[in-house]
Amino acid sequence: MMSGWSLIRIATILVYLFLFAPVAVVILLAFNANQFGSFPIEGFSTRWFEALWNNDAIIRAFKTSLLLGALTSAISTTFGTLAALAMVRYDFPGKRSISTLLVAPILIPEVVLAVALLLFLQFLSMPKSFGLLLMGHVVFTLPFVVLVVQARLVSIRRDVEEAAMSLGATPIQTFFEITLPLMMPAVMAGMLFSFTISFDDITGTLFWKPGGVETVPTQIFAMLRNSISPEINALGAVMVIFTIALPLIATAIARIASARKIRAQKAAA
Repeated sequence: MMSGWSLIRIATILVYLFLFAPVAVVILLAFNANQFGSFPIEGFSTRWFEALWNNDAIIRAFKTSLLLGALTSAISTTFGTLAALAMVRYDFPGKRSISTLLVAPILIPEVVLAVALLLFLQFLSMPKSFGLLLMGHVVFTLPFVVLVVQARLVSIRRDVEEAAMSLGATPIQTFFEITLPLMMPAVMAGMLFSFTISFDDITGTLFWKPGGVETVPTQIFAMLRNSISPEINALGAVMVIFTIALPLIATAIARIASARKIRAQKAAA
């Protein structure tokens, strides 16, 4: 008779299979030579990736998603880090209310947030534009940066900063030389969160994007409305690999930089 832990392990494995099996199937079918992009698999081929590379609409959508994700992550990380610093290090009137407002977009369903922002800007007679799309993505990703950086700042002792200022460092020098390096892992994590969320978002993007502008998710959605092309499997495989590889590469770079810094400190000592 199986123990309770064995049942939990089996249930966990089944849940993960349920979640990741469709992703594996999409990647598998992306290399299928079958012109219908479905089973049975007729052979290994990269023809759909070549077709993807030669599809101007998809390349434009990919460039738009990269630009949108980069701008969103830069803006959200900058303002989110400053907001987290203010929430943790300073006391001011209305602090709790502002903190609640900062994380509110996470609590509100994205479709409701998308419609609300669209109606508000229509009330202001502002047409759809790339700036509106960027604003919506920043509003949606900012809370993730705030929460991640806040969690790191709480663990950084205040007396470390006070010691630096007691030795003659200005508040700005203390921030860049002491505080920022200590919370840099959280800042990078928040940046990756905001980039991947922006890159993969479709619900808000469908409401906010202007005509003629497509991101990768909305391009896939448009392609699915017409027919299920094998190029969609190839594009899905590229998105999965890209969103998985980006955090792994960033983590590797962070570890290499940390190891070099430690070696430099040992050499200096």
